[in-house]
Amino acid sequence: MAIRKAVVHCFILWQLPLLLLLSCHRNTAYAAGCTWELLMSNIGISAMHMQLLNDDRVVMYDRTDFGSSNISLPDGKCHNNNDLALKVDCTAHSVEYDVSTNSVRPLMIQTNVWCSSGSATSDGSLVQTGGFNDGKLVIRVFKPCINGKRSTCDWQEMGNGLIQSRWYASNHMLPDGRQIIIGGRDAFNYEFHPKSASTNNVFSLPFLQQTNVPREENNLYPFVFLNVDGNLFIFANDRAVLLDYTTNTVVKTYPEIPGGDPRNYPSTGSAVLLPLNNLEAQTIQAEVLVCGGAPKGSYLKATGGDFVDALNTCGRISITDPNPQWTMETMPLARTMGDMVILPNGNVLIINGATSGAAGWGIARNPVLSPVIYRPDNLPESRFEVQNPSAIPRMYHSTAVLLRDGRVIVGGSNPNELYNFTGVLFPTELSLEAFSPSYLDSESANLRPQIISPVSRHKFKYGQRVNIRFSISRLLNKNSIKATMVAPGFNTHSNTMNQRLLVLSNGVVKQVGKSVYQVSCLFPKSGKLAPPGYYLLFVVHLDIPSEGIWVRIF
Repeated sequence: MAIRKAVVHCFILWQLPLLLLLSCHRNTAYAAGCTWELLMSNIGISAMHMQLLNDDRVVMYDRTDFGSSNISLPDGKCHNNNDLALKVDCTAHSVEYDVSTNSVRPLMIQTNVWCSSGSATSDGSLVQTGGFNDGKLVIRVFKPCINGKRSTCDWQEMGNGLIQSRWYASNHMLPDGRQIIIGGRDAFNYEFHPKSASTNNVFSLPFLQQTNVPREENNLYPFVFLNVDGNLFIFANDRAVLLDYTTNTVVKTYPEIPGGDPRNYPSTGSAVLLPLNNLEAQTIQAEVLVCGGAPKGSYLKATGGDFVDALNTCGRISITDPNPQWTMETMPLARTMGDMVILPNGNVLIINGATSGAAGWGIARNPVLSPVIYRPDNLPESRFEVQNPSAIPRMYHSTAVLLRDGRVIVGGSNPNELYNFTGVLFPTELSLEAFSPSYLDSESANLRPQIISPVSRHKFKYGQRVNIRFSISRLLNKNSIKATMVAPGFNTHSNTMNQRLLVLSNGVVKQVGKSVYQVSCLFPKSGKLAPPGYYLLFVVHLDIPSEGIWVRIF
């Protein structure tokens, strides 16, 4: 397979339409040091779903009923296909991307994973749930090949692992290491994996039925975040609740987001849990940011050829406040089907998507080529910074996840029912790009920390104190050091499940050698703050992160 690299520097690459669009946003800042890099022009599949695992490989997949992909299964393998396009398929619909070698390895999926959900679990495996047709009740597990022979590491499938069919559902890790699977088409309930005698059932969640709009839905792939009290914040359509899943009780109902426009599939927006700080405080604040989407009725209008402008607003809410209220902010670019990625320094990257239409087959127009960075700690009028554009539209079925080196890998885009490369407005996209934020610019190299210890893949207990030793070649600003811990998320359909960033409590920074420093940090005290599993640990100096190391908390 041909591998091609190209670097696009993002200093002055503005397109005239973008300049005209942004001319009225006087308070908008513009990036000066980001780069785009084409990693591979053809990975063989369209990266519709994506998860970074703790061996620095990214598992990606699309669907088994697309027809033949552009990458063959190894050793003459084929599988019988119960779907519509092919009865016998000898091509792969999942790949493992190796970050270090910039190469892919084909993986074998037996059942249809289209529009499924998943999460990396406490042992580092990717557990993926549901899908379409013969895949709707299936649970699949992919374990990273840390010690074994890589060619033997592949998907393992468990038929009927789910009680309820799950298509367009959302997953999240829980404090005890289980995974909860919520919603999906015609699935107004939730269930757990693994199951026990007391949880071998589905649990009704009327909120999902209440937010379901006839003929449009607008509540699929609900946004789910583990709150610091152990309950689940669930946002669907235009509103949210706080669910005690242990008693199946809604303990709080949040106000409707101002404007009342939908933010979930197919009027797709995106959402993040903003960084958690002050982890040793008696009261820890948790905030959620919901951005973009499409106005009411956009999906039905788009299916008839009327492509309504996407939403340009974000709603921000403190979900831990006794009387929570939404604060609305205006993005410099309207966006539907965008992805939101938490960066190691706590900023949020908003990337991919379109400025009109909705999610679905060929019903969006006007790709948003320029990402935006949101700085949550800035004053409201200076939070958004427009980044310079990619040349590749990333429309329906696009993905983006954070890598350990601080880049964001971007793939996918297929608004067509099959693999379709000609004669359509937006052809099936098989390429893979990397977006490098300005903190990776060469001018920041002397300010970038390098972690010396602990070594990667070390295990830590909840509440354990650790001395992090790092080096910086230029003079250190001791007051601008923090350590962050990022849970890599499972990304599909503008929903990055299980993504969260915690700012570790730290003490005084000490110099322990020439250009070598040490900071003492405290890991989170419970699984309510950080569910057990693998995280990326970074040291951040003046908003410039080190390369991450893997740590496991339990």
